[in-house]
Amino acid sequence: MTIYITLTCTHHDPEGRLRNQAERIAPVLQRIFFGIVVRATDRTPNDALLPLVQAGAHIHRAPSCGHLRLGRARREALRLGLEAGAHHVLFCDLDRALHWAEYYPAELASVAGLIPAYDFLILGRTPRAFDSHPRAQCDTEAIVNRVFAQVSGQEWDITAAARGISRRAATAILDGCPDETIGTDVSWPLFLQRTGLYAIGAVETEGLEYETADRFPEEVAAAGGIDAWKARIDADPREWALRLEIARIEVEAAVAHMSL
Repeated sequence: MTIYITLTCTHHDPEGRLRNQAERIAPVLQRIFFGIVVRATDRTPNDALLPLVQAGAHIHRAPSCGHLRLGRARREALRLGLEAGAHHVLFCDLDRALHWAEYYPAELASVAGLIPAYDFLILGRTPRAFDSHPRAQCDTEAIVNRVFAQVSGQEWDITAAARGISRRAATAILDGCPDETIGTDVSWPLFLQRTGLYAIGAVETEGLEYETADRFPEEVAAAGGIDAWKARIDADPREWALRLEIARIEVEAAVAHMSL
């Protein structure tokens, strides 16, 4: 039986910064996946979505939920993937999927091939890929991963927000795990683990390295390179405040699924 894997993404690009990358890389995604479904915010311009439409993607527009309520958009994207008829989905933010397909296309295709063996495959990062992010992201996500390990017994990188999900696991999540916060990084795998009914695993990848710089090539060059640009991010206390708040929400999601 043929297993149909659909790439299912959330996407927010109000300035259309990823349009050129999408124009180059959407055909690569089209070759790897049976289908592409994108839950795009209504602030993302139509022109930025055109390369995806030309690659056969199904685009669904909805309001932005913001960072902290991102779980709502993720649930909507997951539902859209099921409505598209997917047997399994590779769930990922579109900017990460584009970066992965541009720089590590063979790895992406290989990982997609692993998904049917699991109900829920956590797509994490190698130590190098994890450390490629700004410190504000690395240090706070390490806290989340540590707490997840304490609760689940599994030392996995769960904070890249990329997953392979079977149709039955996705249905269970939509029906039984109502979390609408960014804590879905934690709540989805813990919800499934607690049932004991689903095959759950994890794989480390290089392609989920830091992708945000793809949106800002001129700014990166003006800063003197990627390391200098990331240093500017880490020098902004507001970035740390945001990342700490995200970590707090995710840790609370883990606490909610602790066995008492």
